[in-house]
Amino acid sequence: MNSGNVPMYAFFDPYVYQTLSTIVGTNIVVQTTQGSLRGALKTVMPDHIVVEVSGTPFFVRIQEIVWVSPAQE
Repeated sequence: MNSGNVPMYAFFDPYVYQTLSTIVGTNIVVQTTQGSLRGALKTVMPDHIVVEVSGTPFFVRIQEIVWVSPAQE
């Protein structure tokens, strides 16, 4: 292995992806390993989600998600 190459690994959790795909457009709370976010779930991709908080998109890796819950209005 060349010392200049770094192996990249992508983990795909089909259950999380499928479940989150059903609630796109709703307000959610996401607990990550770094803290929590509350906002609108805009996009779900196999490796990340996009949560919009006060007009600002936050890209969260699915690997970093601890739990997700619909936000209480």
